[in-house]
Amino acid sequence: MPTVLTLLADGFEEIETIAPVDLLRRAGAEVTIASLAENRHATGRSGIVAHADIALSAVEGRLFDMLFIPGGPGVKALRADPRVRMSVDNHAAAGRWLAAICAAPTVLQDAGLLTGKRYTAHFSVARELPDILANERIVTDGRITTSRGAGTAVEFGLHLVGLLTSPDKAVEVSKAICL
Repeated sequence: MPTVLTLLADGFEEIETIAPVDLLRRAGAEVTIASLAENRHATGRSGIVAHADIALSAVEGRLFDMLFIPGGPGVKALRADPRVRMSVDNHAAAGRWLAAICAAPTVLQDAGLLTGKRYTAHFSVARELPDILANERIVTDGRITTSRGAGTAVEFGLHLVGLLTSPDKAVEVSKAICL
């Protein structure tokens, strides 16, 4: 089973977090949602409170097959937390998948990982991401895959399933959800 670490902070975008996590779990991936907060709770941008599987501190230094970073206003907290940067750096150095949606590609930019890469993100962060492919819904370049925002979350989740398992599994999950 492929493993995925999903980062969760107050202000996370609910659709961008839950849709990909749900689709990955339907495909059989072992997805661990890790909260920046020790109490394992985070309130999303629309007021939905999520209870993470674990606090980020409990998985520090552990590598997963993919590190998934959802977007939303909570990206500010992710960018400010040195544990997030360390996790991004460790996963990149180990050649693991990095996935980011909406504003979250800025976390990868902060780590210097988008230089010379093709990527997309939400238009709200275009000023920080000078080479953004603003009209692309999903872009994969090497081991980095990015997506634009909440409106692409299901498509992005299925794309992640295809990357971690197989294109056939992505089609199977897509059919199961009547897409």
